[in-house]
Formats: sequence, structure tokens, C-alpha cells
Amino acid sequence: MTKEETLISFGNDADDLVNNEVFNRTINRMVEGSFQAFVNSKPEETKARDKSYDHYRALVDIVNTLRQDVQVRDEIIAKNEKDNNSQEE
Repeated sequence: MTKEETLISFGNDADDLVNNEVFNRTINRMVEGSFQAFVNSKPEETKARDKSYDHYRALVDIVNTLRQDVQVRDEIIAKNEKDNNSQEE
């Protein structure tokens, strides 16, 4: 498998996840849980707030990585289509 094919495969898998209702509900529940833990912590519970914030950031990073994989896939496909159209002319 070429590097482009691998990136397209990653993008396809990522697209399946970011468009999956169960995945999105799960991520949203986890984000809500992190937010609740953060706002319900006491002022002196800095470690608990830091942990909640780090958990939230990890979830955001996962979703952003998946979206980036989809974007890379789309860019590769668009480039390949453009190259194919140029060769046909």
C-alpha cells in the first residue's frame, strides 16, 4: 500500500467515525463529564481541575485528528482527480 493509499484509508476510517452517531454521542457525554467535573471542583482542587481539563483536551485532540485525516484524504482525492483530468486533456 502506498503512502497516499494509507492516508486515504485513514481518512475513510476517520470519516466513518466522525459521522457515527454513537461515537459523537459518546464523545459529547465524555466532554460533558469533563466539563461538569471541572466546574464542580472546589477552588483548592487544582489537580482535579487540571485532570478534567487535560481529559477534555485529549478528547478535542482525538476529534481534531480524525477531522484532519478526513481533510488530508479529501485533498489527496482532489489532487488525483485534477491530475487525471489534466492527463485526459
